[in-house]
Amino acid sequence: MIEVKSLHKAYHARAVVCGANFSVGAGEFFGIIGPNGSGKSTLLKLLSGVASADAGEILLGGKPIRSYARKELARIVAVLEQEALPPVGFRVREVLEMGRYPYQNWLGEEGEDSTVLIDDVVRMLGLSELQERKLDELSGGEKQRVALGKALVQKPQVLLLDEPTTYLDIGYQIQLMDIARSWQKNNQVTVVAVLHDLNLASLYCDRILLMHKGRQVSVGKSRDILRSSLIEQVYGIKPIVMEHPIHQLPQIMLQPGS
Repeated sequence: MIEVKSLHKAYHARAVVCGANFSVGAGEFFGIIGPNGSGKSTLLKLLSGVASADAGEILLGGKPIRSYARKELARIVAVLEQEALPPVGFRVREVLEMGRYPYQNWLGEEGEDSTVLIDDVVRMLGLSELQERKLDELSGGEKQRVALGKALVQKPQVLLLDEPTTYLDIGYQIQLMDIARSWQKNNQVTVVAVLHDLNLASLYCDRILLMHKGRQVSVGKSRDILRSSLIEQVYGIKPIVMEHPIHQLPQIMLQPGS
């Protein structure tokens, strides 16, 4: 679904993505991890088409991403950013309806009725009782569910998540990731997620890309990436890596003073 070839991006002569090469299969849940400043969010901006690469190429469905018109790309790719919602004053239902913009004409009219789709997303995200409330009346976890709902209402083939669990407590983190994975599996959507939490990346991602100082360190299954020696090399700490007792996937335990 996505092919990244020798990708480079610099800001003010400072390289932030240096020679990334990887692919993401259709229907895959793909994670991107790495320390702060490693180029993760910039890479996601390049994958979304918001930013342009200085060199290299991104193919989306076999076509260069730069060849897509803006609305055409928005019908394929949806992005959940860290600050994904419009200014306060909008009601929850109105925000969800904004997700249908790529399918509307210049009069704001759509060829088909999207009411059923929006209702389904509302139910799935548990937003039924919040539909008429304004954004500034919601908690952080509720706002993030609305932001995810807006992206899902777009009906994308590719869903990009930029640190979706930041500022959420552990209950909301699991809930949001469960919803994203369920939508991915049920609709064969390709998900690319930038994640800070290595344990969440291990539990939810089919494969993981590890970045450091703008460079691609390694791509593989969580067992290949979440190794103590590799984590120490990139993050500067030596963790204890244990196997999850139920899922048999690696989980990171930190050692103070390491």
